[in-house]
Amino acid sequence: MKTVLKLKWPIAIGLVLLTVVLFLLAPDLAKQAEDAGSFQLLDSADSQKAAEMLEKAGEAEETISLVYPLEKAADKAKKKEISATAKEIKELSKIVTDVLDPFESEELETQLVSEDKKTVLLPITVDGTQEEIIQLAKQIKEEILPTGEKIYLTGEAIINDDVNESAQEGLKKTEVITVVLIFALLLIVFRSIVTPFVPLVAVGITYLLSQSLVAFFIDWFGFPVSNYTQIFLVAILFGLGTDYCILLLSRYKEELLEGHEVEEAIINTYKTAGRTLFISALAVFIGFAAIGFADFPIFKSAVAVAVGIAVLMVILYTIVPLLMALLKDKLFWPSKGAASHKDSKLWIAFSKVSVMRPLVSMLIVAVITIPLLLTYDNDLSFNTVDEIDSSKDSVKGLNLISDAFGEGDSLPVQVLLKKDLPIVKEGDVTYLEAIARDLEKVEGVKSVRTVTRPTGELLEDLYVDHQIALMAEGLNEATDGLDEINKGLVGVQGGLNQITGQLPAGSAGGDGLRQAANGIKQINGQLTQIAGGLQQGMPAAQAAGGLNALSAELSKVGNGIAGAASQIDQSGSQIGALSGGLKELSGGVKAANEGLNEVGKGLKELSDMLNDMGDTKSVRDTGLFIPAGTLDNKEFKPVIDRYTFDDETGILMEVILTENPYSRDAISTVHDIKDTVKRSVIDTPFEDAELAFNGISSMNSDLHDISSADFTRTVTIMLVGLFIVLFILFRSAIMPLYMIGSLLLTYYTAISITELIFVNGLGYDGISWAVPFFGFIMLIALGVDYSIFLLDRFREESISGLKVKEALMRSMAKMGTVIITAAVILAGTFGAMMPSGVLSLVQIATIVISGLLLYGLIILPLLIPAITISFGKGVWWPFRG
Repeated sequence: MKTVLKLKWPIAIGLVLLTVVLFLLAPDLAKQAEDAGSFQLLDSADSQKAAEMLEKAGEAEETISLVYPLEKAADKAKKKEISATAKEIKELSKIVTDVLDPFESEELETQLVSEDKKTVLLPITVDGTQEEIIQLAKQIKEEILPTGEKIYLTGEAIINDDVNESAQEGLKKTEVITVVLIFALLLIVFRSIVTPFVPLVAVGITYLLSQSLVAFFIDWFGFPVSNYTQIFLVAILFGLGTDYCILLLSRYKEELLEGHEVEEAIINTYKTAGRTLFISALAVFIGFAAIGFADFPIFKSAVAVAVGIAVLMVILYTIVPLLMALLKDKLFWPSKGAASHKDSKLWIAFSKVSVMRPLVSMLIVAVITIPLLLTYDNDLSFNTVDEIDSSKDSVKGLNLISDAFGEGDSLPVQVLLKKDLPIVKEGDVTYLEAIARDLEKVEGVKSVRTVTRPTGELLEDLYVDHQIALMAEGLNEATDGLDEINKGLVGVQGGLNQITGQLPAGSAGGDGLRQAANGIKQINGQLTQIAGGLQQGMPAAQAAGGLNALSAELSKVGNGIAGAASQIDQSGSQIGALSGGLKELSGGVKAANEGLNEVGKGLKELSDMLNDMGDTKSVRDTGLFIPAGTLDNKEFKPVIDRYTFDDETGILMEVILTENPYSRDAISTVHDIKDTVKRSVIDTPFEDAELAFNGISSMNSDLHDISSADFTRTVTIMLVGLFIVLFILFRSAIMPLYMIGSLLLTYYTAISITELIFVNGLGYDGISWAVPFFGFIMLIALGVDYSIFLLDRFREESISGLKVKEALMRSMAKMGTVIITAAVILAGTFGAMMPSGVLSLVQIATIVISGLLLYGLIILPLLIPAITISFGKGVWWPFRG
């Protein structure tokens, strides 16, 4: 410290210049957090695989929607207006890839207009960055939508932007409120106008320098960042920095009051209070540094606080001594007697219970905490929309979609199946329907849309029983056609017999006509047999073959009649007039022959289709059949385009949920969907396809799985790290255990209180998913400071020769005021997060505030001394007893 005081000006000037330069040159931390996004999942997550799969295929598109709330069903003028809007938007920007006009077709109108006709959806497919999509949304509002009419624009990108915007607005509010609050609290504690500026200057420099370093680390080393990074830096640095400054300034005031010179007072302050401060800061640093072992980027983003703690220590050991030396005793002007903490009467009263009657003290803590713990259900919410004010247009639009079309329709779960080669084949696609049927059986699934069911309902034409019914109908028509042909030929036969009867014996052509009549008679007999055979189940192929043979015979008959007609016509006699009738009969034979060909062709198609059915394994497996060429049909192309990607090497299935896509029930349903799809593809052509799952519910499912696993692992690392530090500090294996145990009790009680307030009281679905992790880290890392304050003093008093009881009572009397003051100030800085308007920050603040006050006023003064006194000298095991 002597060296620091000697070089105080160069050090201070250097630090200030460094802070200014880095602040001016550093990237924008808020922009970095916005670019990182609200969801930062691991590459191994299903939804990330899906996003990467679509991006590689050039299909990384998303949808934003205009939502029209109408007082009555749209009339012609309104429909025309909405259609015109769709056309304008399509031409507005290059990132707009498609706009669905809800009134372009009956099918689209059914999908995009609610049943009551009072809500109209205009989906806009976009392919661009978050920034480009938000810019497009602004353009649509400013350049296209009519003023004065309420039309909502919503979508995942817009909601995420509103979340980011709310977080930044909340940060600005928190910064201002924190500074004002700390100044007011310090004014009350020190009763000095000058003193509050010391912590504010020290922590202000720390914050500016820390955020600049963190911003550079993000650019240089890929340091994790999120919306939580900046606001945690503000809350923890201002709260903890103020606490540490209070310790230093209080001890400095005591040293001055004892008559020491300024330099000596500063050196003594850092020898005593500085040591406790260093140990406490080290514990907090380790707590936040442990977050670096997390896999989840959003959780890891809190590791920036460790950078802030390291910078804070540098500033507290350089800038604060400078201010002490510069202001001397004027630092406390105009107060003369404040700042030196007196013995805490409250904690002295607590010590008479906890030290003298430890069992009673433990019982009191149990009565307060256990009922609260029993109410805890670990209800978590993944609803991003709750993070922002419900008055936002994006939220109103989403709520309108949910109310009008069903909660799950707005944001379906996407199932992606991908191969290296095209997989859209007639025999394979039918298995999609088998998968879809299995998915529809999952509880929480409303419907499934894919190639075989583009609107959510299976195309009836694909059912084998439906196709067989159509075939049976075709056979009946063929039989009816044969009957008609038979009747026609009977007429031809009768006509021939009549003409033959009119010919004189030995007339030219007479024999030919008689042969033709006999031939027609035989053909009719065979036609009757074939028609009867079809009715009794004769194979269509056999019938078609028979008809082809008869067609050839009928052609000969027709040629014979034509030849006879020519001979009669050449006779030039009276009977030559009969040739006209023969020509008509010849035309009838020709027509009958054409009819036979048509029937034969139809029977051949039926036969081929039946053969295809028989040869297709999927018919037996799924009960569905897609005739060859169906998927290439022009009418089917829009379906293929919508539900395939990457040159038909990938297939998309959309699963519509019955519940809110953001709800916990949706997460459970997604788990079931994943399991069902993985089972359903076994022994199908899609068994070796790469599977991925996309959509907000899938992302939340991944968030749940990853955050749960990361919470357990990171918390374990943090607690082990704290145990090692405390073990070395106190030279005891027992003391760190119940210190950490008391903090765990505090955390679970505090989160129980928070759950009671927000879930049971305010009706939210649950505590925001990130809150338990951050609440735990904050409360444990900050709360451990106060147990260190108390037990480090207890260690000093024990070393000086006092017995356990006396050492505890003296430590509690001396440190009670310090701890309560520090807890109130730190709770106050987190209280500044309350007006932020960001739900997760408000909930984290609730956990930290209730936890710190519970720990400082109940658990630390009642439970820790009671446990310590119960162990007696054994508390120092294994080093001394």
